[in-house]
Parts: sequence; structure tokens; C-alpha cells
Amino acid sequence: MRYRILLPEEWYRIPLAPEECEEAVDRLVRQRFKGVDNAPHLKANARKELLDSAADARRNGGLEMYLCLQSAGPLTIPASLLITLLPPSAIPARSMEELLAHAEATADPDTEVDVVGLPSGPALRVRRREAPPPQAPPGTPHSVAVDHHLPLPHTDGMLLLSFNTPLPALADALARLFDAVAGSLVWVGEEESS
Repeated sequence: MRYRILLPEEWYRIPLAPEECEEAVDRLVRQRFKGVDNAPHLKANARKELLDSAADARRNGGLEMYLCLQSAGPLTIPASLLITLLPPSAIPARSMEELLAHAEATADPDTEVDVVGLPSGPALRVRRREAPPPQAPPGTPHSVAVDHHLPLPHTDGMLLLSFNTPLPALADALARLFDAVAGSLVWVGEEESS
């Protein structure tokens, strides 16, 4: 099942199919380092990190990744979206009610879990805090993740929209943006057949 999703103009798409991924990453690195000729190691590190993240996502069923390039003053707002296809074997429950019960039973106390109605159908929405990775410098704040689990029409699979930002101060505003993006998803073929 194909889908269409709308993101703000400042978000950059990286398709995770191997034949397209490297070209998209190279284009992004060239764009972000335009005019910076004295930092080849920074360019190489950025390229490697992006390609490694894309390879990890692809191994886990990732279809495409989006990175926010929107600026707030001199800084880029760090936020991302990973779209993943979950096969039936990776889904712990069959009905939305069972999925909600499973998510509530396994969630941390400060995790928000709910079923929301989206134009594409009901979705399980999970908002949680994620600890920084072990290699992060001391004092690195937690990140905020918002996941939307959308059942694929006419199959037992699911599409997972995983949004993330390491800016707790902007978490509420970005969560509203993430919810709006999830609400923009439509199944291609569904609206054409109605």
C-alpha cells in the first residue's frame, strides 16, 4: 500500500532504498557545507553518520527518513521523521484496543499512550522521553519521541511514523507539528477508489 505525506518545506527527504540513499545524503552534505572548504573531516563525519543511520533504519524496515532543516536564528531545529514498515510479526497485537493495552502495560509512567483518529484511520500515538545515548556528553538532555502506528489497509502490517527531537524546550510545539504531519498521511489508492 502506498501513502502520501505532507511535511514543511524545510524538511529534507532521504529515501532509504540503497540506490537512492547515497545520492540524497551526498546532496544534503553538499548543501549544508556549501562554502565551507576547510572542514573535509566534518563533511566526511556528517556523511558517514547519515549513511550509518540510514543503513540501520533500512535494516529495521525503514522506507524513508526526513530531517528538519528549518532555522531558528543561527541554529537548525533538530528534528527527524523515520517511516518504517512493520510486518505482522513485529506487531504485538492484532486490534487497536489490544495494541493500546499492550502499549499502556509496557510504557514508562511519563509516557503518553492513546488511540487517535486520523484522516487515514485510527492510529496508536505514543509520546515518550528517550535517554541520551551512552556516548553523549554529560548534561545532554533527553529527547522527545512521538510515534504514530497506522494499520495498513487490507493487510496485517503497520506503518510507523517515528518523530524525534532532542529539544525538550520545544517538545510541545514540535509534537503538535508531528501530529499535524501524521494527520496529513493519506493512503494512495484509497482516495482514488472512493
